[in-house]
Amino acid sequence: MKTLLTGVSGIFGPFLARELIAHGNEVILFSRKKPDEEFKDCEWICGDINNATDCLNAMKGRNIDAVHNVAAMPDPTDWKWWKGHDDPAIYPLTMQTNIVGLYNMLQAAIRSDVGIFVNTGTNCVYGHGYRVTDRPYKIHYLPIDEDHPFDAEDSYSFSKQTGERLMEMYSRVYGLRCYSLRSGYIADKQRRIEIKNETENIEDLLEWLAAWVGAEDLAAAHRLLMEQAESIEPFGCYNCMNDDSMFTGFTMDILEKYRPDLIPLVREPLLNHASLFTSKRLKTVTGWLPKENWRQEI
Repeated sequence: MKTLLTGVSGIFGPFLARELIAHGNEVILFSRKKPDEEFKDCEWICGDINNATDCLNAMKGRNIDAVHNVAAMPDPTDWKWWKGHDDPAIYPLTMQTNIVGLYNMLQAAIRSDVGIFVNTGTNCVYGHGYRVTDRPYKIHYLPIDEDHPFDAEDSYSFSKQTGERLMEMYSRVYGLRCYSLRSGYIADKQRRIEIKNETENIEDLLEWLAAWVGAEDLAAAHRLLMEQAESIEPFGCYNCMNDDSMFTGFTMDILEKYRPDLIPLVREPLLNHASLFTSKRLKTVTGWLPKENWRQEI
């Protein structure tokens, strides 16, 4: 397929570019910064998803089959603990990029007859991270699946929720096949090695629900959704997290010690180091299986 990829200058983008290229796809790179020399054989279009004209110019007349949108602000720039959160030149960036930037890409896609749109989303849509008030995040059941209620308190989580609703509308109204992957903490090899240092703070891990996914595995999920788009539902949001959590201890032991209130909410066995999220839907629909394991990197 002929694909357009945004965000190649970030942590995850290069992994997706490699995955698409390795499986025989023609990849056009759309980003503000010139990609690494590794991708010199790919066409590069300099542009910003926040600029609607750039998005149109990147797709118009190129006969692109699928867009993989990775570009996003990965944090709430108006969050009270974020550097620059009082600066009006900075604090709107998350909402602008993750909502209007996504809108610009979707508009360019339908105006250029693109058929498939796959977006890198986040499990933060559920609202467990970046809490603003003292009210704790309410878990209704475990493991958390795609039907679990949302409870966002920050612009990042809200912007990613809104992005999903935008994609649902573009799929329903314009026939664009749209998919979003609710990823956990995206970990390349170096980050997987570093996870060991993160696992010592159990309370912090519990706040973020200790979910992660290998960058290589997330890239495979992007590709599989693109390849199978014509044979699956035209819109979908999918949890994309490793079956293994970031806990060093067994998951049920952690819950019993630190969050016994959650034990009655467990609906399926959380064996060994099981994740508090389930990616069963993605596996069922695409056959995706995570392969990376941070414990093996140590």
